[in-house]
Amino acid sequence: MSEYSYEDIIHLPHHVSARHPQMSLMARAAQFSPFAALTGHDAAIREKARLTEAFVELEDDQKEQLDRQLQILKENQFLKPEIEITYFQPDSQKSGGAYVTFQGRMKRIDAYKRQILFTDGTALSIDRILSIRSGLC
Repeated sequence: MSEYSYEDIIHLPHHVSARHPQMSLMARAAQFSPFAALTGHDAAIREKARLTEAFVELEDDQKEQLDRQLQILKENQFLKPEIEITYFQPDSQKSGGAYVTFQGRMKRIDAYKRQILFTDGTALSIDRILSIRSGLC
């Protein structure tokens, strides 16, 4: 027999302390859960790796086309037309942003604030519009 065979204690009952309550299985498992030494490091790496797009400055002919479309929409805003707008949405965390497409029923054009207002309360900046699609124009 080896020096460490434990045959003398292998069949004894498991010791249970009378002073200290047993640890729950959940608490025992928590002892072995992974530990992040640098809190937030993974999130910072994901944020750095997240890509953003640059704002595209429109050519003069594209600006003229958008102006014509906006004028048609303004003249027919009483119809509350369904329109689809692709616009630049700046990123709140870093430079750049993303081009997003929004579809909705137009309420009116606010020329003073340079916004298109929709019936659901959405307001989009005219200065960030890339394209407009509508049955009117």
